[in-house]
Amino acid sequence: MQERTRPALLASLLALVLAAGCGSGGGAAQSGNSFTPAPQTGGALTVWVDSTRMAAAQLYQQHHPGTKLDIVSYDGDANGSNYLQTKVSLFNRTGDGWPDVVFSSQNNEVSWARQAGFTAPLNKGLLPQSTLDGFAPGANDPCTVDGTLYCLRNDLSQTVLWYNATLMQRWGYRVPATWPEYQALGRKVATEHPGYLVGAAGDTFTPEIYLWAGKCGANRITGPKAVTVNATGPECTRMAELLDSLVAAGSMSTSSVFSSDFDKNSAHKILLMPGPSWYGGSLFKETFKTPAGQIAVAPMPQWPGDPSPSAGNVGGGTWLVSAHSHHLEAATDFLTWVTTADDYQGKSAPGYPAHRQAAKTWLANQASSGYYAGDIAGPLQAAAGQVWPGWGYGQFSQEAIWAATVTPGLTAGKTIVSLLPAWQSAIENYARSTGYAVERP
Repeated sequence: MQERTRPALLASLLALVLAAGCGSGGGAAQSGNSFTPAPQTGGALTVWVDSTRMAAAQLYQQHHPGTKLDIVSYDGDANGSNYLQTKVSLFNRTGDGWPDVVFSSQNNEVSWARQAGFTAPLNKGLLPQSTLDGFAPGANDPCTVDGTLYCLRNDLSQTVLWYNATLMQRWGYRVPATWPEYQALGRKVATEHPGYLVGAAGDTFTPEIYLWAGKCGANRITGPKAVTVNATGPECTRMAELLDSLVAAGSMSTSSVFSSDFDKNSAHKILLMPGPSWYGGSLFKETFKTPAGQIAVAPMPQWPGDPSPSAGNVGGGTWLVSAHSHHLEAATDFLTWVTTADDYQGKSAPGYPAHRQAAKTWLANQASSGYYAGDIAGPLQAAAGQVWPGWGYGQFSQEAIWAATVTPGLTAGKTIVSLLPAWQSAIENYARSTGYAVERP
């Protein structure tokens, strides 16, 4: 059967309003996988964005002068502020005030927004499958619960191996393809070029770079309110031992890459740096001011014998449409444009787009900039489909847990391996405090 267009799908969904007798009242009804939209009216489309995505909303307004936007700036739930959840809770009590579309810098908003009845199911008539099929494999996993899609991913933050091609060539080093090769090179660098680094373990997203990529089962979400935690398993231990060995050798920093100390003393001494896709522009180009023609990218190292390459993920925001929206047609048009359009995602967005065609345009623009040494497209495109699905998106913040549990011990000189049991207990406690049933394998 030929696929129906988005307007036809939306029209059929909105017909449910009449069938359900929702001619009055301001709320939507959502139960399980069913969804009855709120009454549809005219008026401005209210869009909440952070400062970085303000340009996207403004560009949409320029391209769609017939659509009136009420653009509201907020923190985007940066650093897990929970601002959106707090406001939605208030709006749910008062029965008014919900934005039509909202951007969040967090990937785990659906973990509460679905239960709060805030976010509309997108693959139940609001968006055609052809649009959804355009996203990278697994990109919208954080948005999906029991087969229902509740948000769209804005950008990906898949991890790759950034390296200084100039220094690697000058010193005759080969880019490591496996974690043992990476470890051996780190030890060699510590001896032959003291002070130079092959990575950093001082940020709160360290586990998302290394342990997630290494398939550590510390954060496996198995249901809407269920998590399995195995932070002391062999996959976690071997990566922790690798990091500890390089910290001890001196080629793995324990400072944050965003600290003034790192910027002053270490930014110009990076040989290798596993990290997300946004490291190239945001970190090396904008923060460290690394000269053009030096930075290149390779796939993340893998453990020998593992048949399925894996990457971690650090960030990448999401867009949600309110289940209470009175302007669903305009809301889904904005949602589709802001996540897929070349004019924004391909040409203007700062991060690697989750939509595959927009990502191709984005990569072409990166290549034409002349900043990178060689082609960065291949490794980034491959990694986009290799983010390990065993690390979930629970309502609790893994970065906050790591910051409270592991970072202080690491700063005090303890090994990461010795801190894994405490990390295990902390994850379990944080998860239970937010209503999760916790299991160990």
